[in-house]
Amino acid sequence: MNYSLLFKIANAAVIPAWFLLVAFPRKRVTKIVVQSYLYPVLLSVLYLSLFILSWGGEGGMDTLENLKTSFARDEVLVLGWVHYLVFDLFIGAWMVRDAESHAIQHLRIVPSLILTLFAGPVGLLSYLVIRWTKTKKLTL
Repeated sequence: MNYSLLFKIANAAVIPAWFLLVAFPRKRVTKIVVQSYLYPVLLSVLYLSLFILSWGGEGGMDTLENLKTSFARDEVLVLGWVHYLVFDLFIGAWMVRDAESHAIQHLRIVPSLILTLFAGPVGLLSYLVIRWTKTKKLTL
């Protein structure tokens, strides 16, 4: 299998979803394509396929050395990257819905969405700060 090509395809596949979340968060197309299960399911199927393909090889997750060995394998590296793509996009979609439900202006969260795309936890943290300043609640 060409894991380099699969990596490129997976990266390219999420860009339209992120564009819709940033530019057209309330449009019907965004709700159907990104806010539904469509993207997470498709990416999760890819993840599951890679998970099965990578099962049983060298390495593991029990020590740092084994983790390094695992991620030296292309199929595990792409598996890990797809993991990030799925969860970052899921969090981005949640942020848009959550902001809307708390009447947070979309333009205020656009930087958080972009940060989530490039540095997931930093984007989430920035959104949670925005959310806290608006709601004064620490609960999700």
